[in-house]
Amino acid sequence: MSTPAARTASVRRATSESTIDLELNLDGSGVSRIETSVPFFDHLLTAFAKHSLTDLTVTATGDTHIDAHHTVEDTAIVLGQAIRQALGDKAGISRYGDALVPLDEALAQAVVDISGRPYLVHTGEPAGYEFHLIGGHFTGALVRHTFEAIAFHAGITVHVNVVSGRDPHHIAEAEYKAFARAFRQAKAIDPLVSGIPSTKGAL
Repeated sequence: MSTPAARTASVRRATSESTIDLELNLDGSGVSRIETSVPFFDHLLTAFAKHSLTDLTVTATGDTHIDAHHTVEDTAIVLGQAIRQALGDKAGISRYGDALVPLDEALAQAVVDISGRPYLVHTGEPAGYEFHLIGGHFTGALVRHTFEAIAFHAGITVHVNVVSGRDPHHIAEAEYKAFARAFRQAKAIDPLVSGIPSTKGAL
């Protein structure tokens, strides 16, 4: 009986704006070491790792004296690239996942399809949410933006809907935890699946 291939990836991205080093293991236990120099984003990525059961190590530096945007965006790009690399040919995966996650007054739903087709539908955040500063210099707009970067570079379809919420921190964290739980289901190896879970024979 053959040993399943390790679903791991290591990606480095260096530009004039940031340097990102990221390693992940899709079949981990949720252990993480996150240092992006953007504390609230560290918090979100730690939650993603924990609740998706993905081991994740991230070291990122960048021009945060200008804005958190470049470092956060580039980290999300690299995370998406690593997910795509680690998934390999996607044989045996469940493919689909969905989750509804509360955090106090906030409630977020996420649905993931490891489809090979990048797409994001993101709805429900309160009006003006994108302008909120969370944890110093992380703006609410970056929540959607990171999902866009992850979905595009991982080649996955992601729907995220904020059902309810008032506190910006709670809303962002509920969104990330819902995404993590949905991704956990979708990436899981299903013993009932033989080969690629698509009538096309490829994802």
